[in-house]
Amino acid sequence: MSINEGKYNIKAASNMLGIQPGTLRAWERRYQMIAPVRKESGHRLYTEEHIKILRWLIQKVDKGFTISQAVSLLEKGGHSLLDASRSEIYQDQDLSKEIVEHLLQALLTFDEGKAHEMLDKMLSKYSVEKVLIDISGILLVKLIDLLEREEISITQEHYTSAFLRSRLGILLHGHLGKGFLPKTVSVCGPGEGHELSLLVYTLFVRRKGFETIYLGTSITDYEIHLMLKEIKPKFLFLSCTFSMNLPNTLDLVVELHKQYPDLMIGLTGVAVDKMSNQQKHAFQAFLTGNTLTEWESWLHVNMNSTS
Repeated sequence: MSINEGKYNIKAASNMLGIQPGTLRAWERRYQMIAPVRKESGHRLYTEEHIKILRWLIQKVDKGFTISQAVSLLEKGGHSLLDASRSEIYQDQDLSKEIVEHLLQALLTFDEGKAHEMLDKMLSKYSVEKVLIDISGILLVKLIDLLEREEISITQEHYTSAFLRSRLGILLHGHLGKGFLPKTVSVCGPGEGHELSLLVYTLFVRRKGFETIYLGTSITDYEIHLMLKEIKPKFLFLSCTFSMNLPNTLDLVVELHKQYPDLMIGLTGVAVDKMSNQQKHAFQAFLTGNTLTEWESWLHVNMNSTS
């Protein structure tokens, strides 16, 4: 089969690339970097060449580029970039994962000096956004898995969380430029005291130019309603780390969506990533995703819906 022959439908392409179908449609519509073959039914078919281009763009976005920057780079460099940078990209990804593993091990052995060294190394080599993705997508997931399997102690988890909360908090409050985009509020879901996923996402949103109000650990339902009426944010970000708190968090999303239909609600956190396929389908509109590509796409889509 020719590499220019339509082969994959949008669902297959989405699964291969690890991004939502809506993201693919949005990129094609806005940037026209590929033109999928259309079946008689009108459904998209992606070629091997399309997958190659999309994978390259995703790798660039995950390294800290915006999608518009990645498309511009592709247009300037031509397809030779796809082959020339592939080994470099994979090496960078492997090295990034290795550094994250060393950071986690340093924290689990209470080696604060080594942990600072590892995190500094990440921040010097990669963009802040890339580091945030690695922390939320690799470190936090593994930390919670280890805790739930009782392979680490609560003391180790608390120490690791406290270290990351401190360092990420410095980044968050050190980026205090006046937000020029809509107002957002970030708070953990009901019963949640583990705020790292929320802190990571809030830092990303603030760096994008949104005016962010960070509340951290969970507050009562009454306080949430009071806060929404007083602050009137355009976006509310909820985080859930532990699966036992997920049902109440999802119930809150349903309630708030009904009562505040103009409020854009985003869901993040380890427990959210572990939801069943049925739950993900039911709450798809609220899922911010767990890659930089998906974060960018979710904000873009929901910003457009508020205008």
